[in-house]
Amino acid sequence: MPAPILYYAIPFFVILLSIEAWFTYKENKHPYETRDTFSSLGLGIGNVIVGLFTKAMIFGLFTFIYKYRIFTLDYSKWWFWLLLLLADDFSYYWFHRVSHHVNYFWASHVVHHSSQHYNLAAALRQTWTGNATGAFLFWAWMPFAGFHPIWVLFMQQVSLIYQFWIHTETINKMPSWFELVFNTPSHHRVHHGSDLKYLDKNHAGILIIWDRLFNTFKKEDGRPNYGLTKNIGSFNPVVVAFKTWADLFRKAFSSPSLKHGINYFLQPPGWSHDGSTKTTRQMIDEYNSTHTNSPIL
Repeated sequence: MPAPILYYAIPFFVILLSIEAWFTYKENKHPYETRDTFSSLGLGIGNVIVGLFTKAMIFGLFTFIYKYRIFTLDYSKWWFWLLLLLADDFSYYWFHRVSHHVNYFWASHVVHHSSQHYNLAAALRQTWTGNATGAFLFWAWMPFAGFHPIWVLFMQQVSLIYQFWIHTETINKMPSWFELVFNTPSHHRVHHGSDLKYLDKNHAGILIIWDRLFNTFKKEDGRPNYGLTKNIGSFNPVVVAFKTWADLFRKAFSSPSLKHGINYFLQPPGWSHDGSTKTTRQMIDEYNSTHTNSPIL
């Protein structure tokens, strides 16, 4: 398995988090709340512990797939690293986008959106169930295409390290050329917004080009309200990690038919068989029907 560079980055995460907390306090800005911060740290620690087991499983599966690869890509060539970046980032974009549109994947990803504060601590708020429930499948094509599993897992860690610094309100905007190509704090603040106009936008990992290409890009237009449209309401890491899963199974098993039960896992967040709760698309359509002069696309 590749060296766990993400683990080595953790001390630097803590240092930068502490600097941001001090700086914002000095500037009389308060994006940190003690219980919320400790909840994020607890979820991050849990993710690291679970990852010790799931990453080994994934590496074994990817190694098996690699035996049947179509090509053998040479990591000593410069273009290999460019292809690796693009392939990983493309995979991440679609994993991330699907995670916002399919309840089965949202039940894990919701953890990352559960904080109502936007700071570097929130970047550490990671799922405990993502890999165990199949998130890794979005990258399974890469070893088949010829990327060695070592480099697939390595690039995943590079992507997560990159995404740490964009979880901040301390940085307003990067230079325009950077904003055009890369994911930035401004772009990612939109993604964490619970405002209707910001929902399910800017799914980028490192490169914002995928959102621009596939029509999911939204420019920051006013400070977002962070969190969920219906917040979990707990700082307990165990509750945050599993509540959405528990709610999903409860709704599925109490639904009036097998079809509805399955749909609770396959439909977007907010879907209900009786219309008692709404998906993002339904909420936007309802808004647009009464605000024809300023619709949300």
